[in-house]
Amino acid sequence: MSPEAPETPTEAQASAQTPEAANEAEAPNLDFAGTTPYEDYVQADVLTHLQHLRSNDPGEMVFLVTTQVMELWFTVIVHEWETAAKALRRDDIPVAVAALKRSIRELEALNHSWKPLAGLTPAQFNSYRGSLGEGSGFQSAMYRRLEFLLGDKSASMLVPHRGAPRVHAELEKALHEPSLYDEVLRLLHRRGYAVPAAVLERDLSKKYEPSPEVEAVWTELYSGDESGDLARLGETLTDVAELVWRWRNDHLVATRRAMGSKTGTGGSAGVAWLEKRAQKNVFPELWTARSHV
Repeated sequence: MSPEAPETPTEAQASAQTPEAANEAEAPNLDFAGTTPYEDYVQADVLTHLQHLRSNDPGEMVFLVTTQVMELWFTVIVHEWETAAKALRRDDIPVAVAALKRSIRELEALNHSWKPLAGLTPAQFNSYRGSLGEGSGFQSAMYRRLEFLLGDKSASMLVPHRGAPRVHAELEKALHEPSLYDEVLRLLHRRGYAVPAAVLERDLSKKYEPSPEVEAVWTELYSGDESGDLARLGETLTDVAELVWRWRNDHLVATRRAMGSKTGTGGSAGVAWLEKRAQKNVFPELWTARSHV
């Protein structure tokens, strides 16, 4: 057997490398001149210092953070629905459906946000409820934009935001723009379905009201080829509507459990107001048309 060839310098250096040195070679870069690229992108330091508690109750932190998380989900969902509305204007159903499907997953995450609050007892909620003062969820500007995109519009809901010019201007713009459902109905009209002029030319700043003629359009569409792009759009919208309904019901249940039928914060009617909201369907004719197919 021939003797083994001597190791080259490179081979010798590799064999002599310690495990610690090998781990250091595989470690990520830890040395940055300023803040980390992650911080620059996510702004985590800003997000994690937005919690200014007003009571000494330890439960206030989860209430405040959960509410802030909900606001972030509202922002994402509004972005998706605005993306879908723009795509529908240019007859791009695949892009619209993709945005709506993303929003479905986001709505599911939003609805799960109720979990940390769903088991609050009245005593637990009362321990920091006074810290809210006149604050109430119905004052959320981003949630109002979400509702406007669903066609649930009211000029009176701009009043609480008169003191914030940028927010008020964004809401006023959204009030007068077509809702997501308006864009869907305009698309159906362009495809040859008999959406009445009274619906297409309605005052967009008013709440959308169900139309028998629109119900007939969805009935016709669902009685035909369910594999078509318009039927798929309709079913995706129905998924969105169902999750919005679940959001409203989960809100109702959490509020009822935490405070019963007492007046809500900010002077709202509390549970009574939420019960009325929970009874209303989003995209109403998509639901009623099913009785006629």
